[in-house]
Amino acid sequence: MAKRILEPDTALYPCPVVLVSARDSKGKLNFMTAAWCGIVCSKPPLISVSIRPSRLTGLMIRETKEFAINVPRASYVKEVDLAGVLSGKDTDKFKKLKFTVLNSSKIKAPIIEECPVNIECRVVEIKPLGSHDMFIAEVLAVQADEELLDKEQNIDYKKADPFVYNQGGYFSLFEKIGYYGFSNEAQTYGT
Repeated sequence: MAKRILEPDTALYPCPVVLVSARDSKGKLNFMTAAWCGIVCSKPPLISVSIRPSRLTGLMIRETKEFAINVPRASYVKEVDLAGVLSGKDTDKFKKLKFTVLNSSKIKAPIIEECPVNIECRVVEIKPLGSHDMFIAEVLAVQADEELLDKEQNIDYKKADPFVYNQGGYFSLFEKIGYYGFSNEAQTYGT
């Protein structure tokens, strides 16, 4: 099949949709929608989120070096989208979108109760990259709704019902189609 060369773009799929919450040194709270978020390292556990320098949440994170990643359910897609459209400089998003503030266990930034998974982070590095600053942060704690946990205490993300972003659209996730190492279970290589 023929390939066509396209202009450089952020077409990597999928990008998880998250709500990034922060608290400034005066106690003001804010959160924003982000899709430029991902795992950077396993040991120590590091996550990155990239935010435009003008965003209030990014300014708060730059000041306090803390934030929480909150994984919303697909049923909140309209509120999550609105959180990305509204500015925390003009609007109390917690009040407007009726999201509940909960205290984190390890940081001063809040977590969002309506999100079934919350990841508490402390910044270890800030990298200005152009249109966005990347905040690389160590994961200090993870909170998850008990109903999501399996018997090994792993998060069942199918029950969490997260969604992803790609090229201007939001998409739900599908069924599990495999797991790490399943391709090697019935095969021997090198024989």
